[in-house]
Formats: sequence, structure tokens, C-alpha cells
Amino acid sequence: MLSLIWPWVLALAPLPFLYRWWRKPTDDQQAALLSPVYAQLAADSQSSPAVNRRNWPSLALLTLIWLACLLAASRPQWIGEPIALPISGRDLLLAVDISGSMEVEDMEVRGSLIDRLSVVKAVVGDFVERRSGDRLGLILFGDHAYLQTPLTFDRQTLNTLLQEALIGFAGKGTAIGDAIGLGVKRLKDKDENSRVIILLTDGANTAGEVEPLKAAELAAAYGVKIYTIGVGADEILRRSLFGMRRVNPSADLDETTLRAIAAQTGGQYFRARNPKELAQIYATLDLLEPVSQDAETFRPTRALFYWPLGIALLLSCPLLLFRGIKA
Repeated sequence: MLSLIWPWVLALAPLPFLYRWWRKPTDDQQAALLSPVYAQLAADSQSSPAVNRRNWPSLALLTLIWLACLLAASRPQWIGEPIALPISGRDLLLAVDISGSMEVEDMEVRGSLIDRLSVVKAVVGDFVERRSGDRLGLILFGDHAYLQTPLTFDRQTLNTLLQEALIGFAGKGTAIGDAIGLGVKRLKDKDENSRVIILLTDGANTAGEVEPLKAAELAAAYGVKIYTIGVGADEILRRSLFGMRRVNPSADLDETTLRAIAAQTGGQYFRARNPKELAQIYATLDLLEPVSQDAETFRPTRALFYWPLGIALLLSCPLLLFRGIKA
């Protein structure tokens, strides 16, 4: 969009014509010291109509030069489309369990059982897309914890890396303590009021070098809030030699430790037995850790005054040439 910073300058456009109309004729002819060209044009303006008709190209060029100079003085600029600025939101790390137990098929979707990780990918992926303005990071853990994505505003890349995660990539065990420790290491230097870890697992700590409660103690010391999510159905039907029987696929889930981690760091523990409950948990997390709504935008501007100024300069060249030939 084109705009003028000082549009009132254009009100001076009729000034030369008003000056010519009000100026009294004089017979006093003085030599022009600074600009003989413009002095001659002033003399021509008082000449007979026949002379004025011969000099109309010069007068037209002078008019265009005057208007171009006024346009340059009004400071024209081009204002671009609004661009959203990254807003200062939360620093939020998603710690996702990809141990061997995440391949258990106990999540019912449209009458079919699918594995836990597939459901987690779908629900967490939607959660990531909603966190506009937050810096998100992704930790995947099994036998060890790995920082898959550092804190970033690039939600699309993080979501892509989450969808590409495979069960067993980090080993078959579950290093909950290591995942928390790695998250604290990445968050400890961030803004004090925005350090959040959302840890999702389906088991107990069976690997790693750091005990979960020791890691939680460290997180509390650095002001890192941890929300823990235990995922897995309470019971499913399994076929056996003696027919169908009910089994608890989440027997290894250490809910006591997950509750203690959340309580020690000021977070909450959630239990997700099916995809619907998991989606409700992440919707609740949206309420507990809302996204900042104070989005900021700016519109890039580009000065354009040099265009009319250049046009005025170019128009002056034929004017000087014309007067030189006439002289």
C-alpha cells in the first residue's frame, strides 16, 4: 500500500501559479546570478502570448519538476502486508516414550485396536499445531533420552519429526529420569515462568542413569513444571487356549512415581486409557498452560522518495538542454 508521511506538502502545488498571478509586472530586468535558465523562464512568462506558446514545453517541464519535488518532499513509502512476529510464549518440552511397550495395541479407534504410539502421534500432533507462539521441543526416550528437536517456533518441523519416530529407536527400556534430566538441562536457562515439561509414558523407569524422583527434585529446584501422562488401557480381551480372557496391559505403569513427579514440580498427573481421554488431557493442558493471545505484527516499509526526485532530475536535463540551444 502506498502512503505519504507528509501529504500536506502537496498543498503547496499551486504556489508558483499564485505567485505569478499576484506578482506585479516590473520593467526592472536584473541579471540572474544563480540560475539564468529559470530567470529566462520568468521573463518568458511575462512575454506575449505568442512567445508563451513557443515556450510551453519549458513551462510544462517546470511544472512537472515542481510536482515531482513536492511528491518527494511528502515522503512517499510503500507499506507491505502485516507480518506476524514470534511472540514470547512458553518454553515447552514434550517428552514421549518410544520404548518397546508402546507397540501394545490397546487403543480402540473405530472398533479397531491400534498401538499406543500411533494414537500419541495423532493427539500430540494436534496439540503441537495449537501451540502457536510457544517454543516447543521434543525429547524421545527409551533406554536413553534424546533431544529430537530443540526449542523452536517451527511447529511443522517438530510435528514431522514426531510422526517419523519409530518404536524401539531409543531402545526397549524406559529412562524416565534421563528424559526429565535432559529436559531440565534445556530449560534451566529459559524464562522462569515458562518452563514446562509434558512427559508421556506407559511404564516404569527401567533404564537410564538418573532416578525419576531425583530428576524431579532437580526440576523443582530450577522451577520446571512437569505434567505427567500415563497411557494404556486398564484391560483388554486376549484370546488364549482357554478362550477369551481379560488382561491388564498397563500393569507395568508406575502411577505412584508419575504422581510424585507431578506433585513435586507443581504439575499434574493424568491417566489416558483411550484416545478420547488422551485428547481431553491435552485439551486440559491447553487451559492450564494457555497460549499467549497478545500476538504482535509489523508492516515493513520502504521509502520511495528517490523515485520522484530522480524523475525531477531527469526532467531538468532536457530543460537545460532546451534553454542552452535557445540561447
